Amino acid sequence: MRTTTLGPTQRAAALTRMAEKELDILVVGGGVVGAGTALDAATRGLSTGLVEARDWAVGTSSRSSKLIHGGLRYLEMLDFGLVREALKERGLLLERLAPHLVRPVPFLYPLQHKGWERVYAGSGVALYDAMSLSSGHGRGLPLHRHLSRKHALRIAPALRKDALVGALQYYDAQVDDARLVATLARTAASYGAHVANQARVTEFLREGERVVGARVHDAEAGGEYDVRAKQVVNATGVWTDDTQALIAERGQFHVRASKGIHLVVPKDRIHSTTGLILRTEKSVLFVIPWERHWIVGTTDTDWSLDKAHPAASSADIDYVLDHVNSVLNTPLTRDDVEGVYAGLRPLLAGESDATSKLSREHTVAHPVPGLVVVAGGKYTTYRVMAKDAVDEAVHGLDRRVAPCCTEDVPLAGAEGYQAEWNARARTAAASGVHVARIEHLLNRYGTLTEEVLALIADDPTLAAPLTGADDYLRAEVVYAAAYEGARHLDDVLARRTRISFETFDRGTRSAREVAELMAPVLGWDANQIDKEVEYYEKRVEAERESQLQPDDLTADAARLGAPDIVPL
Repeated sequence: MRTTTLGPTQRAAALTRMAEKELDILVVGGGVVGAGTALDAATRGLSTGLVEARDWAVGTSSRSSKLIHGGLRYLEMLDFGLVREALKERGLLLERLAPHLVRPVPFLYPLQHKGWERVYAGSGVALYDAMSLSSGHGRGLPLHRHLSRKHALRIAPALRKDALVGALQYYDAQVDDARLVATLARTAASYGAHVANQARVTEFLREGERVVGARVHDAEAGGEYDVRAKQVVNATGVWTDDTQALIAERGQFHVRASKGIHLVVPKDRIHSTTGLILRTEKSVLFVIPWERHWIVGTTDTDWSLDKAHPAASSADIDYVLDHVNSVLNTPLTRDDVEGVYAGLRPLLAGESDATSKLSREHTVAHPVPGLVVVAGGKYTTYRVMAKDAVDEAVHGLDRRVAPCCTEDVPLAGAEGYQAEWNARARTAAASGVHVARIEHLLNRYGTLTEEVLALIADDPTLAAPLTGADDYLRAEVVYAAAYEGARHLDDVLARRTRISFETFDRGTRSAREVAELMAPVLGWDANQIDKEVEYYEKRVEAERESQLQPDDLTADAARLGAPDIVPL
C-alpha cells in the first residue's frame, strides 16, 4: 500500500524542496482540480509542486452537494457529451479509484402528471442508465425503476400524497468532498509531489513575457520561497481571475461565481429510505442521505462579494425550506436545521453569449508562455480537467512525457478496501473497537484505517468519541493533524470531519477538546489553544448572524465580522 504523511514536518520539507530545484510543474490551488492535477503530473514522472493558500478544499471543493453524478438534468439540455464523461468518471471512482469514499445513493423523482411525464422522465432516466453502462464502468449501480404512488409512499412516507401520482427511482453516488481532496493531495505526495497548504502565491516570477515560477508566502512560519517551474498551472477556481491579475494579462475567459447553499437536518426529520430530487422553477432541489442527517439544497444565484466566506442569507434558507416543504407531510422549520453551508461554483463566462454556454463545462488555456489556466467544470470530472491541464502544460516542456495514467491509480486507502471491509468483524475483535466504528473508519480512510487504529493502540483514550460529536473518535483528530495536513481547529471541524454542520451547536461543544488533541502534534501552547477556540467560536457566531440577514449584502457584512486565524 503506497502512502505518505502530510504532517507539519513534511509540509516544511515540501516548501524547502520546491525552492531548491526547478520543478517541471507547479500547481496553484488545492481544490479538487488542483490536487487532481498534481496527482496527474506526479504519476507521469514529472517533478511537481502543489501549493494552497489556506487549507485543502477550503473553498468550493468542500461545500458542494457531495454528489458524484452524471448530471441527469444536463440530458434535458442535450449536453450528452458532458453527461457521458461524468458517468464514466462516476463509475471509475465507485469501482476503482475511491470505493472507500464514493458510494451509491438512491433518489426518488416524484411524478406530478399522469401519462406524458412518466414517458418523458422515464426515457431520460433510461438513457442515463444506458450511457452509464456503455461507459464500461456503470455495472455497480442498480438500474432505475418505475413506481406507483403507493409504492413510492411506502419507501418515502414523508411525501404528501398529493405531491405525486407516481415516481421513478434511480441511483447516483455521493462523496465526502473535502476528504476526497485531502486524499488526492496525499496520494500525489506519495508519488513524489511536494505539497503544502497555508502557502499563498503572492506573485508570479517572470523572465520577459514568460512565467517561470511563483513567489510563495508561508502563512504559518512566515518567510518567502521562490519556486521556479517550467510550467505553472492556475487551478484556483472562483479565484481564477484574481490569480490571473498577478500577471496583469487580460484572460481569454472569465469565471463567474454562483452561490449554492445547503441545509443539514437530522435523519429523523424526514421519514424516507431514499433521497429525493425535486424540480424547481430554476433548477432542481436534492434531499440527500448523509449518515445520520439529510443535506437539502441547492440554490443558484450570482455572487460578487467575499469569495473566501460566501454567506447564506435568511432569504436563501427560506427558499430551500419553502421548496422542500411543498412536498413534505411534516414541514421543516428553522429549528430543524442543524447546519448551513454555502459554496461558490466556478462558472465560465466568455466575452460573448456564444461562449457563456460553456458554463458547466471546463476549459484550458495558455494565456502566456509558462502559464496554464484550467477553470469551470464539475466536481465529478476533476480527473478529466486535471488530465487536460497537464496535457496542455506538457506542450511547454522540452521532452517526451508519458500519457495520463490516473484512470488506473487508486487513491490512498482504496487498494484492498473491499477485503478490509469483508474482514471488519475480525478487525473489530482484534482492536477492541466496535464493528460499527470500524465501518465508519473504513468509509473514511479505507485501508489507512490501520494507521488510525495504531494511534488507538498506542493511546487507548483515543478510542473514545468526541464530546458533542460522538460520530467521530478522538483518534481521528490526532490523525488529521499528524497525517492529513490539518493546521488549525477549523480544518478539523469543518473539513477533516464535518462537525461544523452536523451538530446543532456547529462544533462549539467539541472545539476545546479537538484543539487540545491537536496541540501536541502541532506544538501549540495554552495560549494558541485558547486562540484557536476563540477564532472558531467567532466564526460560528458570525455565520449564525449572517443567516438571519435578509439579503446577500447584509449577510456578507455579518460573516466578515469574524477574522481568520491566518489573515488572508
